[in-house]
Amino acid sequence: MSDNKLADAKAAVQGAVQGVMMKAIAVAPDSWIPGGVPDPLIVHQHGHVGRSLSRIDGPLKVRGAAPFAAEFPMDGMVYAAVLFSTIARGRIATIDAQAAEAAEGVALVMTYKNAPRMKPMPGFGSNAKAAGGASLPVMQDPEIHWNGQPIAVVLAETQEQADHATSLIDVTYEVAPSVTSFAEAKGVGVEPGLFMGSPLKIEIGDAEAALAAAPHRIDAVYETPYHTHNPIELHAATVAWQGDTLRIHDASQAVAHMAWSMGHMFGIGEDQVHVTSPFVGGGFGSKTLWQHQVLAAAAAKLVGRPVRIMLSREGVYRVVGGRSLTEQRVAIGAGADGVFAAIVHTGISATTRSNAFPEPFILPTMSVYGAGSFKLEVDIAYVDMLANTFMRAPGEAVGTFALECAIDELAHQIGMDPIEIRHRNEPDKDPVKGLPHSQLDIAKAYAQGAEAFGWNKRKAVPGSRREGEWLIGMGVATGTYPYHRMPGGAARMTLTRDGHATIEIAAHEMGMGTATAHTQVTADRLGLGLDQVTFRYGDSLMPGVVLAGGSQQTASIGASIIAAHALLVTELLQLAGNDSPLAGLKPDEVGGRDGGLCKLDEPERFESYASILSRAQRNEISVLGEAAKPLELQHWSMHSHGAMFCEVKVSTVTGETRVSRFLGSFDCGRILNPKTAMSQFRGGIIMGLGLALTEETLLDTRSGRIMNPSLSDYHVPVHMDVPEIDVIWTDIPDPHTPMGARGIGEIGITGVGAAVANAVFNATGKRIRSLPITLDKLL
Repeated sequence: MSDNKLADAKAAVQGAVQGVMMKAIAVAPDSWIPGGVPDPLIVHQHGHVGRSLSRIDGPLKVRGAAPFAAEFPMDGMVYAAVLFSTIARGRIATIDAQAAEAAEGVALVMTYKNAPRMKPMPGFGSNAKAAGGASLPVMQDPEIHWNGQPIAVVLAETQEQADHATSLIDVTYEVAPSVTSFAEAKGVGVEPGLFMGSPLKIEIGDAEAALAAAPHRIDAVYETPYHTHNPIELHAATVAWQGDTLRIHDASQAVAHMAWSMGHMFGIGEDQVHVTSPFVGGGFGSKTLWQHQVLAAAAAKLVGRPVRIMLSREGVYRVVGGRSLTEQRVAIGAGADGVFAAIVHTGISATTRSNAFPEPFILPTMSVYGAGSFKLEVDIAYVDMLANTFMRAPGEAVGTFALECAIDELAHQIGMDPIEIRHRNEPDKDPVKGLPHSQLDIAKAYAQGAEAFGWNKRKAVPGSRREGEWLIGMGVATGTYPYHRMPGGAARMTLTRDGHATIEIAAHEMGMGTATAHTQVTADRLGLGLDQVTFRYGDSLMPGVVLAGGSQQTASIGASIIAAHALLVTELLQLAGNDSPLAGLKPDEVGGRDGGLCKLDEPERFESYASILSRAQRNEISVLGEAAKPLELQHWSMHSHGAMFCEVKVSTVTGETRVSRFLGSFDCGRILNPKTAMSQFRGGIIMGLGLALTEETLLDTRSGRIMNPSLSDYHVPVHMDVPEIDVIWTDIPDPHTPMGARGIGEIGITGVGAAVANAVFNATGKRIRSLPITLDKLL
């Protein structure tokens, strides 16, 4: 069936279903907000939440039956290839596409000369639904803003024909002065940094004076490089105009945001943009709106045919932003008892004027330790380069490297165990906001981790443990990531007479187990079996404005499910009527059990969903629940933590560093599904090993061109780089979050770089303050 016919059939089915729905739209009270009682799901379970369950999408993926963005067939589809600029700043002087247009199979060559008129891309943060990686026009003029900017799109009958035709386009440029090195950008001048509209500057007391007066202090500069996103699934979209509707099969972390943003650019309503993204092969912050989706939609409009665009691996490096470099000063002053008198964490991050997104490396320092005074600040230097963006734990991933290495240096200077100095500075409340902790058990995580890892076997004197040519050391660091829950969460819950529930929400599944975990949550709340619940997601036509980012999607979806469930129970009790065993009961007096509702303290007062709906002569009931605003963040300091333990071996002959063991001990609230959580934690740790040892985007500072745009030159960790990784957790519910859970997708990468660097110091006595830790820095 063609995509058009499939869409029409789907719309007809949805319309028929919606026509018989009983719709109740309201905001349900959230039981976890301050003043409320803990979510009953924390106390009452039916065995689904907390159970290790394989991902429900696993069978589709192993059979190759899960459709990704570049796998949707469309009648008459053509394939796109992109030509990239080779200068950092200037303008196109001439562009000759005649040879490309005459090449075999070519249907269209689009440049700024014939591209449809569009508004500039709405940069992330400019609107609640803006999803753009930058705020630049897309192929609207001859101006060049970075080396690698798309300057032409070729559409052809095959991908090979399109790729070949791009090589036939002849371009000349008028080159303008550019700033393409970090050193040059700093020389031009720096400005105060902003993150999500807020200043990256905090001063409490006189930290510099307290630092100078402290009997023990460390004051050092730490550096981290550019990093590029490398998800397994390349960035892709299959796009078609169906009348006035723009249809996009995308690889997206934000389908609702994508629909609004594309509508804004093309001057149509967001309801005229239909975005689906059922499966995403990795995102990590990169699968939002970049130029390739816009170019595909614009070209499809010109050619009048569906377009498939899939960036090459090099194309990802040219078009999709990554993590920007940082230069961080960390200075800590302490007494002989190790208690911090001052923490100074300042520095510079590079960014562009089109998105002004510095790496906010002071974020972890704002919460994780107490001190008598603080000086925290991020300045920015502007470089003419590809816009940088969110990358797993932006700020925390590189900020914990600097902070946790400095703490290790201070502990060594004082002669104190690195875990002990961290315990002595654990704050009793948020050190910046002054709020009480929602739930904090990092001391327990450290105790469990130290015992499991064998921390007591660590040699305090660096370089004192050796096996043949290998020096062996242990290091530790704290990982941290904040709890987020974004507003705009809504979910539709539909319950049928035969006891099947369906949840619909415009959420995302990028391999982390979203659909699986929330199938468990829904089944638990309703008292149904897992096979009686369907979780539908990844479609902009569904309710909710959910972003898969900031480790907040689980909490946001959970809040929406709780709201929808509260409304569903209310409606069911009204339908039950006076003849029901449930007559006269209030929603908070009942719970789901065995395919029906029962009184919590009198379980014999029970009626099945089938019985209730049959008496009401209803085949199904559907409600739309919208979660309350995330008010919990105004009353509590809410952060996850991890105790990261690393053992390394460093060759005295070559300087090669091998991570031989790693353990992460986490305090992240309740764990909904241990199996999928274990995968998330390990994935984050592996990405952290890449940050520590192998990953670096190399920029030619003369031209601003990325020089290693491939997986053969940009080294992500492979099997030989990754040791056995053990993961444990406290599993202590947070009473102020939906389901007692906090996000776990990003905490795993935080602290890893420092744990590795600290282990290298313990092994060799050499302190490496610049990532990645390569053998040349150890010889």
